[in-house]
Amino acid sequence: MEDRSHKVLLALVMLFLFAVIVLQYVCPGTECQLLRLRALSPAAVADPYRAEDETPARFVPRFNFSAGDLLRRVDFNIKGDDLIVFLHIQKTGGTTFGRHLVRNIQLEQPCECRAGQKKCTCHRPGKRETWLFSRFSTGWSCGLHADWTELTNCVPSVVDSKKEVRLRPSR
Repeated sequence: MEDRSHKVLLALVMLFLFAVIVLQYVCPGTECQLLRLRALSPAAVADPYRAEDETPARFVPRFNFSAGDLLRRVDFNIKGDDLIVFLHIQKTGGTTFGRHLVRNIQLEQPCECRAGQKKCTCHRPGKRETWLFSRFSTGWSCGLHADWTELTNCVPSVVDSKKEVRLRPSR
């Protein structure tokens, strides 16, 4: 009888340890979000920049885009002066997306990519102007992994350098 009670006790202890190990994989933090009742309340979801321990946020967003801003539709005029500028943010799949832009985009005149070349030619229909500013179309014109500030200052001068001053669009 004692042997059987020891086996049952051992089985319960093993089950408890297994549950603790699984819980650590599911909820590795000190406070498990799955077990907190506040996680289900709307107040917990309202501010994604609020720290769990209620300390002031380290990151405060500078640009608060509304849902309308994010879901708006923009018509791209390839025959006009419209320009797509691809800002490559490292470690976010940017190389794959940049290749997709030059190889697979469905436009009136897509980019021409030749086998063995890293850069593709992305000219507007009937013109020798580019409609895409990215490392796969213009190369590293603004430097390696240029950020927003570098691109804002660099792109207009690089793209418009070949045009007469009176023909340059305001960007």
